[in-house]
Amino acid sequence: MASLPSFEDQGKLKEEIAAVEEFTLDGTVNYHGHPAVRSKSGSWVAGIIILLNQGLATLAFFGVGVNLVLFLTRVLQQSNVDAANNVSKWTGTVYIFSLVGAFLSDSYWGRYKTCAIFQIIFVIGLVSLSLSSYLFLIRPKGCGDEHTLCGSHSKTEISLFYLSIYLTALGNGGYQPNIATFGADQFDEEDQKEGHYKVAFFSYFYLALNLGSLFSNTILGFFEDEGMWALGFWVSAGSAIAALLLFLAGTPRYRHFKPSGNPLTRVCQVVVSAAKKWRVRVPSGGEGLFEDNEKQNPNNGCRKILHTNGFKFLDKAAYISSRDSSDKEQGMINPWRLCPITQVEEVKCILKLMPIWLCTIIYSVVFTQMASLFVEQGAAMKTTISNFHIPPASMSSFDILSVALFIFLYRRVLDPFVGKLKKSSSKGLTELQRMGVGLIIAVMAMVSAGIVECYRLKYAQADCTHCEGSSSLSIFWQVPQYALIGASEVFMYVGQLEFFNAQAPDGLKSFGSALCMTSISLGNYVSSLLVTMVMKISTEDDMPGWIPGNLNKGHLDRFYFLLAALTVIDFVIYVACAKWYKCIKLEDKYEQNEELESFKV
Repeated sequence: MASLPSFEDQGKLKEEIAAVEEFTLDGTVNYHGHPAVRSKSGSWVAGIIILLNQGLATLAFFGVGVNLVLFLTRVLQQSNVDAANNVSKWTGTVYIFSLVGAFLSDSYWGRYKTCAIFQIIFVIGLVSLSLSSYLFLIRPKGCGDEHTLCGSHSKTEISLFYLSIYLTALGNGGYQPNIATFGADQFDEEDQKEGHYKVAFFSYFYLALNLGSLFSNTILGFFEDEGMWALGFWVSAGSAIAALLLFLAGTPRYRHFKPSGNPLTRVCQVVVSAAKKWRVRVPSGGEGLFEDNEKQNPNNGCRKILHTNGFKFLDKAAYISSRDSSDKEQGMINPWRLCPITQVEEVKCILKLMPIWLCTIIYSVVFTQMASLFVEQGAAMKTTISNFHIPPASMSSFDILSVALFIFLYRRVLDPFVGKLKKSSSKGLTELQRMGVGLIIAVMAMVSAGIVECYRLKYAQADCTHCEGSSSLSIFWQVPQYALIGASEVFMYVGQLEFFNAQAPDGLKSFGSALCMTSISLGNYVSSLLVTMVMKISTEDDMPGWIPGNLNKGHLDRFYFLLAALTVIDFVIYVACAKWYKCIKLEDKYEQNEELESFKV
């Protein structure tokens, strides 16, 4: 019979267990590359620093972006068409740079270094913009308001302006997809308590983004609309500097995942290896496929992904042929002939994410209407209360307030309630379910906007010359459509951030966040294309079209109902894709993934 350990041995055993428990379980390291100690790093201390950083950086970015089109028309004297096109190009460039930042982060620099470098570029761009505007562009002093246009400018001054705003675009674009993922890195998803905090972090992150945007859309927007451009830009620059200093101050507390190398090379290796073995028949259960356990050590920041049955052709890349066995015995594995199953599953993960991602683009088309057609619709409504004028663009404040309200309602009310109904250990709706709810609410928002437009036309003057305020219907009838868009964002964009972060492989987390930004970018382009097509079709036979310059002669309501119908079709396709989707299966998290495996309507 084995003897029981002595009290001294039991004490040593407890100390050893406590020592092991001090470290995070997901493979994160501290700034010096040593395993991260749970009590001395990450969690909400680092998370709150990153949330504040995001709020300040968003304030700085939208302080420029919210009224850039007015700056181009009033200060640089561009036409409305040229200004709108230049703003569209600039906005699209921001999202293109997000892919650059995600690639550098996942491949070489890591998220901390990438965030720091691009924030420095962001600050340089904003300071340069502030200086060039104050010294060269705003002449005579006080010009650039609604009544006083600025003088002409030299090519050098114009070039300096464009250099400044594109440096700002580069800095913000490279920073944005990484800061959300870096914030999520501060919570160990292998720990049940911190895993729950990680889910909550994305909601608060999106809230911080919207609060920063609220200040820009109201306070800074007012200053800039009154011609105080230099002051607005300097406030943005100061906010960006404060964000950078705050981010650097949190350095000792951050947890880090090590970059895993160029993902494009890994993807190409899988495709080439599978193509070379196209005649090979892989066992149905995936037994005997190659796995390099050293590379998938959690301490190296890359966890092992279990084999799945989808895209079976790619499994050939991990099949060990006789030649591969010989090379393996000699310790000379050719990565262009034999790939670990985890590397193969990385490629499968990306392929499985694509249909879900494509289904989010139509939602982004709906979302972009808030900054374009909603504003035009509001301008044609009654925008005054007594003698006070309500800027139509300021109605987006109701969207931001709705986001804040619904984040609170979801986290504190709906999430616990659904968890009790499901009677399971998981809480609330899954990410895929929330994204589906977001699409449904988006349909309601478009229907609401269409109904408001029908009533606006009913009380409008069709023969007006300048049609701003030509309808007696109050602009506050737009509140429901803005509020519904805000509610849909909480379910769609927050769920999307969580989903892509959770389902992207460890070496491609920033790429997952960049997909969210790219979806918004493509939504802008698709919206522009859709408007062009609708106008081309609806203006045949000398008709004014659905969206003419004089909205009182058009049918904007039909365009809104068209978007609602397209979103319904998109929802049906999305449900099919979500039911087909199989979650990533990380080692030691198999049970959790089994629970998330299906999409339940």
